[in-house]
Amino acid sequence: QVQLVESGGGLVQPGGSLKLSCAASGRTFSTYAGAWFRQAPGKEREFVAAIRGSGGITYYADGVKDRFTISRDNAKNTVYLQMNSLKPEDTAVYYCAARPLYYYSDYAGSYTYWGQGTQVTVSS
Repeated sequence: QVQLVESGGGLVQPGGSLKLSCAASGRTFSTYAGAWFRQAPGKEREFVAAIRGSGGITYYADGVKDRFTISRDNAKNTVYLQMNSLKPEDTAVYYCAARPLYYYSDYAGSYTYWGQGTQVTVSS
């Protein structure tokens, strides 16, 4: 069983930055692929970024490539999402997800564990 707790959301102006953190319980977190998804009001949950269990190999949705960076520190059981050049359309609840497989996926249904979500609002 893995529990995920997100933090770092908030209100930021367009063009600003935020760094989200996802702290995981469990001693074998390095064997879990991690990902971030987001859900805006009235829209379906969408993939943002993913990372392999060991880190290093990452994958991004087209709309956030070159602005967002996913990373992880397995010694701290934490996955991060650095978000730069934020736009109003990035406003959403951001969810951390993990699955007990080495390789990542952009399909939400393939992830076993989810955090409670953290609100990110980009507005002037």
